[in-house]
Amino acid sequence: MHRWLLLLLPLHALASTDRPKGVSPELAVRYVPSRKGSVEVWECLDGSQTIQWSAVNDDFCDCLDGSDEPGTGACPNSRFYCVNDGHIGTYIPSTRVNDGLCEPECCDGSDEAPGVCQNVCKEVGEAHRERVRAEQKLRKTGSKIRSTYIAFAQKEKKRLEQEIAQTDQEIAAREKEVARLKDLVERTESLSAAALEVRKQSPLYQSLMTHVAALKSLQREYKKHLEREKALGDILDNLRTGYNPNYQDMAVLEAVRGWEHLAGLPHINDIAKDADNSAEEGSDDEESQAEEEQENDGLWSELQLEHQLDDLLNTDYDALLIEHDKHVGAPASPTSILYNLSAYLPDAIIPQYEALRDQLVSWLEVVGLVKPSSPSGDASRLQKSLSDAEHSLDLTRKEKDQKEKEFNRLFDPEWYGSEGEWKKLDGTCLDKEVGDYIYEVCLFDEARQKPTKGGSTFSLGRFESWNNAPGVEKGSREYYSKQRYTRGAKCWNGPQRSVTLDITCGTENAILSVAEPEKCEYEFKVTSPAVCLPLSPTEEKGSTAGKKEEL
Repeated sequence: MHRWLLLLLPLHALASTDRPKGVSPELAVRYVPSRKGSVEVWECLDGSQTIQWSAVNDDFCDCLDGSDEPGTGACPNSRFYCVNDGHIGTYIPSTRVNDGLCEPECCDGSDEAPGVCQNVCKEVGEAHRERVRAEQKLRKTGSKIRSTYIAFAQKEKKRLEQEIAQTDQEIAAREKEVARLKDLVERTESLSAAALEVRKQSPLYQSLMTHVAALKSLQREYKKHLEREKALGDILDNLRTGYNPNYQDMAVLEAVRGWEHLAGLPHINDIAKDADNSAEEGSDDEESQAEEEQENDGLWSELQLEHQLDDLLNTDYDALLIEHDKHVGAPASPTSILYNLSAYLPDAIIPQYEALRDQLVSWLEVVGLVKPSSPSGDASRLQKSLSDAEHSLDLTRKEKDQKEKEFNRLFDPEWYGSEGEWKKLDGTCLDKEVGDYIYEVCLFDEARQKPTKGGSTFSLGRFESWNNAPGVEKGSREYYSKQRYTRGAKCWNGPQRSVTLDITCGTENAILSVAEPEKCEYEFKVTSPAVCLPLSPTEEKGSTAGKKEEL
């Protein structure tokens, strides 16, 4: 080769031709001697001193950092690089070089003298690549399942958004109802029982009560007819399925045919033939029923009569009467003009007016011109309705808070992951029988130890966090590789029980093994598709290249 061509080659390519033993390709460029006069010299990697090139790998440690002995065991602080052609190159401590032992990390046997260790890198490399291919195949399958978990989280997001919006509307409606009932309670408290009885004598109220009594009577008869119709239907169904069509009893045949026509049933002998047409007939029936309901606009349907009539009949009609007075502007009582007058006075003089009003009303009651007002059962019923409405409003608000809490956790890295991939598994319980116990964990809830032969179940802890070890980045793959369950039942003469889930990629959510490395501290080996991340472009490329090599 011409000398000028050597100048065109990169320096590390030149060095790699006779790279010292134990030097990695990355450091080869730094293991090139220089000339000092007629002697080849080399500088230690830490720059502490310059030694002759012949002193490199002479089994004597010259450099403080041990960099002059990469291929021997002379320097305890040095590293030896195993080339492992056909597998993956790796480092071992130099103290393990030439010790007479074949290190598994050095499958090419280069850490020992020639002939001591066999070169098994071809077999090791093939086994490693087969294992990597199996792991990648598992990850591909698991990541597809994981993608369905992510899709579920997106659906949950939409569902929770809709439910929160509906709850907001419900809260607004309940707040309006509470305000209405509060106004009615205040008006009822200012209305005497006698005045309320006078209003109940109005023709409108009496007519309303008559209609209510008639509706209740109709409802009673309607329920009786439904019960009779069901009993008759059961009798005719038994007759339809149990009679012998070959027995020529025309009366029975006519009864069966008539019941099938009335109930819209196919003939018992033609069920198989009519199965294909049943869907079309059903749709026609639904359309005709919808048209009938449209024609009877304003009239109640059968479902309304069955489910809404009770609510209508349980209406507080006394409250409606008071609300009617408010609607038409009728005075609530002989003294109500004194109470209503405050609405027209300036705010500054209202306290003085109310004190004078109360004194005047008391005087009128004493001389008998006005009957004293007394609490009535109507006010009590209204107060109960108000309390119920306020309780319902409080429950609805708590329900909204719970939904918002669930929504906020959906894509929280500390809960269900930034993509929501763990939401699908919230509350999923996994168990494993080991010896005399069944170990169970319900994800994001609690871990338990249950005896198989009877006895008490012990709590092993409740969900606390993901992997919170120092240096672990929140949301990383390592972060989701562990779950901590703490504050379980206390061990006798020991700590509170706790569990660590060690989670790896798998196509199933399962507990593989249970161990107790420390007293009352358990470790569950768990697999889940939720940690199966998709292959990176580099891994996909390597997987494709591996397949081509096999072909």
